Amino acid sequence: MNTHFEEHRISDIATLEQVYGYASGPAIEKEIDYIHPHYGALIAASPFAVLATCGPDGMDASPRGDPAGFIVVEDEKTLLVPDRRGNNRIDSMRNILTNPHVALLFLIPGCGETLRVNGRAHISIAPALLERFVMGDKLPRSVIVVEVDKVFFQCSKSIMRSKLWDASRHIDRKSLPSTGTILEDVSNSKIVALDYDKAAPERLKATMY
Repeated sequence: MNTHFEEHRISDIATLEQVYGYASGPAIEKEIDYIHPHYGALIAASPFAVLATCGPDGMDASPRGDPAGFIVVEDEKTLLVPDRRGNNRIDSMRNILTNPHVALLFLIPGCGETLRVNGRAHISIAPALLERFVMGDKLPRSVIVVEVDKVFFQCSKSIMRSKLWDASRHIDRKSLPSTGTILEDVSNSKIVALDYDKAAPERLKATMY
């Protein structure tokens, strides 16, 4: 660790508040403990969210995406999150079994504001619940049921600074290492980049749901 960083480490709340000051006004008033209809509208418009969980081995943040509104507001205190087919690491699910506390960050393409939801979750495989989230003939593996504790929007500064939705800033995927190249290098050639990348388009298509 850089000793200069260590010398200037913040290690107590008093110092932290001295550096940052205090939240007030809208920053406080926007936080509520239920899904207000306005917040529900943001959730319904979002095709992408990040789910954060915490378990014995630390934190995890997992991307979740589907057509807009895929995360359902069941009632003002409950969200339903379908868990689609993935890589079977099930990091988020393992964490939820040991620690129910979760956080969701919703993004809406073209919108600067994001929405943050904190709550407690459990995992359900109730057949009637799974049926509500069928895609074609594919059911989700499970549904994450989130009991809402805290909801508030985040202002647009981070999106504006990043220019996330500015198409002129989008990069060519080919300018970065392919997923096959990454896997080949980090696996010490246990996975062959050319084979992995060649099969990827059809594999993604076949395993989307």
